[in-house]
Amino acid sequence: MLHMRPAEERQLTVLHLVQPVDGGVARVVTDLVRAQAGAGMRPVVACPPGSPLAREAAAAGAQVRGWSATRAPGPRLAGEVAAARRIVRSCRPHVVHAHSAKAGLAGRIAVRGRVPTVFQPHAWSFEAVQGRTAELALGWERFGARWADHILCVSESERRTGQEAGIAARWSVIHNGIDLARFRPGGDAERTAARAALPPLARTPPGSPLVVCVARLTRQKGQDVLLRAWRRMRVPGARLVLVGDGPEEAALRRAAPADVVFTGACEDVLPWIHAADVLVLPSRWEGMALAPLEAMACGRAVVMSDVGGARESLPPGQGRCLVPPEDPAALARALTALLTDAGLRDEVSRRVLRHTRTTFDVRRTAGAVSGLYQELVGMSGPTTRKRTER
Repeated sequence: MLHMRPAEERQLTVLHLVQPVDGGVARVVTDLVRAQAGAGMRPVVACPPGSPLAREAAAAGAQVRGWSATRAPGPRLAGEVAAARRIVRSCRPHVVHAHSAKAGLAGRIAVRGRVPTVFQPHAWSFEAVQGRTAELALGWERFGARWADHILCVSESERRTGQEAGIAARWSVIHNGIDLARFRPGGDAERTAARAALPPLARTPPGSPLVVCVARLTRQKGQDVLLRAWRRMRVPGARLVLVGDGPEEAALRRAAPADVVFTGACEDVLPWIHAADVLVLPSRWEGMALAPLEAMACGRAVVMSDVGGARESLPPGQGRCLVPPEDPAALARALTALLTDAGLRDEVSRRVLRHTRTTFDVRRTAGAVSGLYQELVGMSGPTTRKRTER
């Protein structure tokens, strides 16, 4: 067994078990471990080696352990559970924080309540599938809840979805937060500079509207709905940019009209946000999406599907930023209104900017999560260390 040095014994050690390792989940984990390391904790991130998260978490101050888990359950699950158990035994955490469905599955089976455990779904697995697969996913979440001291949701909507699906748990709701020092307002000069730095295919003439969607190219994020909406648009010179990659990229490229640009994977989305007139996210389901928060913190108007967490992201009275999911006609109308009415767009931008910068500071989020850890460790008392040694 690996024995800690005395200094490590005094630190609150948090093991983040994570899969997937890109997109919003990776950004949430990276922001958390940066804050935790800065507060004197010992964050450990177990994730697939060589992944974007492994690099970003190490740079943020976490100890990184290789955990070669795939995104979806499969025949390798037993080996992934065993590997997770070995990592828990070696780093001896006070708290295990399992992120998203796959890590939540493997982590809770590996630990089975012997270490204080937080499970954060980052949107429910049973919403992502249909038929018998959805029934199995929901059945697991109902059963697995017994092995989580808290289920941590990023929105009240996500919590309600779990409760209404019959998941019995001790719930905590802590909204996502963003780095307000990084995502800050940009004026006309920043927009002009950002557009000038774009790849040639994404550049638009001065005054031409630019719509940006920042998300993995997956069914969840609804870019197929966006492309159907875009074909209905009648805004002269408008261009749409899809920032990201993912399993639906080939199909989306085949379906896209000529004025849609694909960027592929992108490590820094900030220039795209500053270049945009409007950011759009037509998701089919969410917990609480980060990209709209980041855009609003930069003073950009947004259009989102009215799914989990979207209303909680917005200030009261901003229903014009919401459209029903899977409704291309409504999405086209909302985008057209914002692109063709500069006064409306500026009003929306000002309101969402004020709201986001007063409500969604990642420091507040990280502090609330740390408070939850302290509560769990305090409840466990001196048995915490004994649990980790089993």
